[in-house]
Amino acid sequence: MSPLMLKPVFKERIWGGRNLEKMGYNLPDGQIGECWGISAHQNGPNVIANGLYEGKTLDQVWSEHPELFGNPSEEKFPLLTKILDANDKLSVQVHPDDTYASEHENGEFGKTECWYIIDAKEDAEIIYGTYANTKQQLEEFIKNEDWNHLFKRVKVETGDFFYVPSGTVHAIGSGIMILETQQNSDTTYRIYDYDRIGQDGEKRELHLDKSIDVITVGSQSPNVPPKKIDDEEQKGILLVESEFFTVAKWQINGTFNFRKPRDYCLVSVIEGNGEIITDGNVFEVVKGDHLILTADDLDNHINGQLEVIVSYV
Repeated sequence: MSPLMLKPVFKERIWGGRNLEKMGYNLPDGQIGECWGISAHQNGPNVIANGLYEGKTLDQVWSEHPELFGNPSEEKFPLLTKILDANDKLSVQVHPDDTYASEHENGEFGKTECWYIIDAKEDAEIIYGTYANTKQQLEEFIKNEDWNHLFKRVKVETGDFFYVPSGTVHAIGSGIMILETQQNSDTTYRIYDYDRIGQDGEKRELHLDKSIDVITVGSQSPNVPPKKIDDEEQKGILLVESEFFTVAKWQINGTFNFRKPRDYCLVSVIEGNGEIITDGNVFEVVKGDHLILTADDLDNHINGQLEVIVSYV
């Protein structure tokens, strides 16, 4: 058996550009804002690029071969990994939790996510949270379109990390590329979109009532500081450990004996190149590659000079 190597799915976005080419991708024409690197979502499932399941989509393999994932109890693949190129700023938005999304979005998962900043221009910033302390105050800010006093802005640099639970108001600013690990959901409620005009010649739809329903108010920041992983065999950074996912970053220089913490793990190469050796089989990997180590991949080593983001549930 071998890891599941995945063909990326690209999405054109009004705020996208061409910077994903820096990740080594051969992009289609247009303003490409998103690379869905590990996805079993119906809006963009990846195709398996190698091995016994070559040509099948990840959602098919999840359904037909649950043994590859340790026979999980979840009906749907739980995670989605993206790389986003914010050539222009994204809309200010919020995502629902599982309960709200299940009721209002046809059984869709909620969307808690997290961001690793792959690259950021000087003075780049994100919107992260609000200054509203009550729902009434929130509604007044939105009704009056008092965005400058509502949204909290945070400067960011390459290598920063942000945990973005459902209910958190957020937006990626221009000049930022991120790797996003999230629940397997494509539900977004826009609060403010800078009055941009879509392809249909109209302002893009906002979702103010649903946004007010799900926004978490209060001044406490939900962000969590990353922790260094430092034991005898493995060194890296534990970016977040939550009920929805665990995400770690590994800086590999030489040989890395990877102890898979779950039956399956999602792996994204964000810098460098090398090889993954699973049970004696060698697979070359380069910047921009995405793959899944399955339950059949028992003895795993990573060789080379590369940075990887690993996630699992």
